[in-house]
Amino acid sequence: MSGSVEGIHITREKAAVPRPVDEIEVTAEGVVGDRHHGSRDLTLIEAEALEGLEADTGIVLSAAESRRQVVTRGIRLNDLVGRPFRVGGVDCVGQELCEPCNHLQSLTQPGVLRGLVHRGGLVADVVSGGRIAVGDRVSSGT
Repeated sequence: MSGSVEGIHITREKAAVPRPVDEIEVTAEGVVGDRHHGSRDLTLIEAEALEGLEADTGIVLSAAESRRQVVTRGIRLNDLVGRPFRVGGVDCVGQELCEPCNHLQSLTQPGVLRGLVHRGGLVADVVSGGRIAVGDRVSSGT
């Protein structure tokens, strides 16, 4: 099972819309330069989930507005909970689903929370750090 990194977005501020970047450095403490560095590992969301949100609800939510750091295509992130996987040069283990929250909806629009239930992405523990760039491969198993 494999896919690719379609986008990367980070921000230092809690309420700011994350900005796109071409690559990131990831350590055991998370994404260097991101608001969650030191307190959270890595968050990912499927591009297909954002497309499904629009198809099912009419809500257009950009990858940046999803507030997940890495946007993937071609791999089912829900299947990675409890499993090792690699994204770019970073080895991870899927920790839990990254379900949408009221904070996300308050920054976007009504319906986002309900529309992203069980497809809001993945929180991953970083096993070994490295770099992730747009276009990198995402694959299950390490």
